[in-house]
Amino acid sequence: MDVRVGDVLVMKKNHPCGNNVFEVLRTGMDFRLRCRGCAHEVMVPRRKAEKNIRKIIREEQDGDA
Repeated sequence: MDVRVGDVLVMKKNHPCGNNVFEVLRTGMDFRLRCRGCAHEVMVPRRKAEKNIRKIIREEQDGDA
């Protein structure tokens, strides 16, 4: 699964604050995610995070500079 830093993930399960939208801050064996509702940061193993992703929202950037 192609998850990049800066992507916004809509997850299947909610964060305890009630929001299910997270921003990707770091990728690798673990993902560092920031909740868009309460700004809490969590480290989640890649396998668990990829299993719970419902949708990836990515800001498309122009390659023409």
